[in-house]
Amino acid sequence: MTKYIEFLKKAFSGEETDFTKVNIRSAVLLLAIPMMLEMAMESVFALVDLYFVGHLKESGFAIQTVGLTESVLSIMYSIAIGMSMAATALVARRIGEKNPEQASRSAAQVLLVSFAITFVLSLLGVIFAEEILILMGSKPEAAAYGKNFTRIMMGSSTIIMLLFLINGIFRGAGNAMIAMKSLWIANIANIFLCPFLIKGLGPVPALGLTGAALATTIGRSIGVIYQLYHLLVADTQIRIKLPYFKPNYGLIKSIIKIATPGIFQFVIASCSWIFLAELVATTGGENASAGYQTALRLMMFFMLPAWGLSNAASTLVGQNMGANEMLRAEQSVMKTVKYNVIFMLIVSLIFLFMGNFLVGFFTQETAIKDFAKNALQIMSIGFIFYGIGMVMINAFNGAGDTWTPTWVNLFGFWLFQIPLAYFLSKYLDMGPKGVFISIPAAETLITIVAFVLFKKGKWKTIKV
Repeated sequence: MTKYIEFLKKAFSGEETDFTKVNIRSAVLLLAIPMMLEMAMESVFALVDLYFVGHLKESGFAIQTVGLTESVLSIMYSIAIGMSMAATALVARRIGEKNPEQASRSAAQVLLVSFAITFVLSLLGVIFAEEILILMGSKPEAAAYGKNFTRIMMGSSTIIMLLFLINGIFRGAGNAMIAMKSLWIANIANIFLCPFLIKGLGPVPALGLTGAALATTIGRSIGVIYQLYHLLVADTQIRIKLPYFKPNYGLIKSIIKIATPGIFQFVIASCSWIFLAELVATTGGENASAGYQTALRLMMFFMLPAWGLSNAASTLVGQNMGANEMLRAEQSVMKTVKYNVIFMLIVSLIFLFMGNFLVGFFTQETAIKDFAKNALQIMSIGFIFYGIGMVMINAFNGAGDTWTPTWVNLFGFWLFQIPLAYFLSKYLDMGPKGVFISIPAAETLITIVAFVLFKKGKWKTIKV
């Protein structure tokens, strides 16, 4: 027992470790434990919002607005994740080469490029918030009700980008503890602020749905301040200095080369989820849409820790390739697959047998609960394959091979999932259930293709 306690203390200590030398099992778990908790906290933002707004008077409109806004923000998440892939790959490779100064310079350049991109998209989201909700399938009255929530959330896109990106930098350096703490701090602030800003207290007015957006934005901003302190001030392996922000066009070119397909990779996936959300809303109506969004938020709560575990593969592949330890890089991936399969099997069983209980925590509307429970049970069928697939995708990304998973996603989501969802829901008249079935079907196919390509080993030849 003492041995396990000491191991956990080391995982949470944030002390610098040479992950190219320690036991592979230890390396995976030392990274995975804080990474899983980090990603669990990312999903808590939406769940906290969903819980509080689900008890508002216009809960149907509110839940739908939160869900649809998160679906649109997933494009912003895609850009942030794509850029963080470049940061993780470059930083991990340089750390593996034992060159922390160049790792810090790479991190600064990624921040520079990302800020320029996100600012423009953030501005567009603020201006066209109501139109975006209507485009997503929301009724005009629901869009009018939720536009301020969407406007604030889209306006905070730069903060969202920084939260993802800086955590990607620290993950690449192997310091997953700082990444985890930043999201814990942000979520504690959000949980504390939500009831005050939504329901009001004393001199604080009840802001309803708008209060949820403000609480989330303030919470994330506090998390980013914590990150910036450790990136710019604290004595860590990655320490960015002001001169590092001077544009280095050779390095920027490398960043764009890695990040562009990485962004497309997640935009492809995110846009497919947007299409599915719109298809559910148009074939099943407001209750189906609210139920589907509730199920998605619950799914992501359990899915993001698995993504966090698979992030360990990304860091270990990058650092071991930097140290020219190719066999160790591959062994690290397969060890991560083993742990992710165990985790996703547990999640599948939870959703199959406790779906109704979990959904009831967020809404008491019978129609919404029925759709949410049905979605959870169907989507959980493919969770084990999804767990394997996300490790494979992260392994490619950690190697800097962001094109392979991009093509896999394009094939799996747009050439298979969307046509299947449309065929089942429209032509076979299955409605939302047809959309739900298309999700595990596509994830299973993507996993099979990704695993075959990983075993072929082309990723081992990538230079960054």
